[in-house]
Amino acid sequence: MARLLTFIGLLGLCAAYLQGGLNKLLDFPGAVAEATHFALPLPAATAALTIVVELGASLLILTGRLRWLGALMLAAFTLAATFVANRYWALPPGHERFMMANAFYEHLGLTGAFLLVALWDRDHGR
Repeated sequence: MARLLTFIGLLGLCAAYLQGGLNKLLDFPGAVAEATHFALPLPAATAALTIVVELGASLLILTGRLRWLGALMLAAFTLAATFVANRYWALPPGHERFMMANAFYEHLGLTGAFLLVALWDRDHGR
């Protein structure tokens, strides 16, 4: 039962990255447009790397193979993406700023969760 609950918990943690990576893979021009919107360098390469990180790191976490590495990859990715996409302090006060601030701090929470997964795997790895 513990293994099943662990897998379900890890699947929940990776769900947004699996969904995001698949959406970007199925709509690569949209992924490039998103990278362009955020003024990221080499938008096509950035979009491709994002897909690899989101899907590859999620699979490492879910399979347990180098789980710590997948968790550190998604922690770093999430932290970087948070500062790129959720710059709530640059918005005027109001609902949009409030919602973006919520997203910013939720993503910090995800970053922390991935760091805990990496530590947990180090101590209890397969």
